[in-house]
Amino acid sequence: MSRFSSSLPESSAENGSGPLAGRVALVTGASRARGIGAALVRRLLSDGASVLATGWTGHDEEMLWGADARGGAGLAAQLDPGDGRFHYREADLSDPTVPDALAAETVARFGGIDLLIANHARSSHLGFGDVTVEELDLCWQVNARASVLLAQSFSRHRRDRPTGGRFVHFTSGQHIGPMAGEIAYAVSKGAIHQMTASLADALADEGITVNCINPGPTDSGWAGPRQHAVVAEMFPSGRWGTTDDVANLVAWLCGDQAEWITGQVLNSEGGFRRWARPVRDEDA
Repeated sequence: MSRFSSSLPESSAENGSGPLAGRVALVTGASRARGIGAALVRRLLSDGASVLATGWTGHDEEMLWGADARGGAGLAAQLDPGDGRFHYREADLSDPTVPDALAAETVARFGGIDLLIANHARSSHLGFGDVTVEELDLCWQVNARASVLLAQSFSRHRRDRPTGGRFVHFTSGQHIGPMAGEIAYAVSKGAIHQMTASLADALADEGITVNCINPGPTDSGWAGPRQHAVVAEMFPSGRWGTTDDVANLVAWLCGDQAEWITGQVLNSEGGFRRWARPVRDEDA
């Protein structure tokens, strides 16, 4: 059975005004109000797009940061502009049938799909000596495999759209510095980094750009107080990246001015000096 909570769409929605008016976005990984995904949804709605957002609170519940009190329902209530341009659902991207179902619903609900922001990720904190086959497989399924399947479904379902398509996904800093304490996560994120150029070439003739963002340490509520202070000192500005910093870049990549940018991995880290001071276990 598909791990995808579904309801029949009632109708298409009219778009708002702004630089992305008339465009439709699918955003994954938007289950937490403080997370990057929620900031992306807010920005795309503000810029006029219609948005179908997904998340998987079951994964949040496994992590140290936990799920929001009301989960996806609370997030939907907070983000919904009340004009029919937003819909949220729970969707587990470890299920290989889910990417196509999400793209199909986006089209059915809003009349098309122009932007796909694959922000979801399975986090993992098992080091090299402790990582299991099951954890390696889950990180691969959710992080790497689902990104390919989402790109494939995006291509399949956006036929005859008048504007250029945009596919944006996310890697981490594993290509800049080692992440041996998160080996399954780092390996799967490395795959996303490396697939970007190939996906960009595969989709270029359809007018779809493909770009990948490494946002660096982002203040989305996952770090403890001591770790937060230590990491802040490693930025020239003395602050972490914010979810709005990420949303600013994504919004630009989704717009008309970025049509010449494709196949790129963008390190948007605010000058992060990852070697300036090591983060120890006791800093958490």
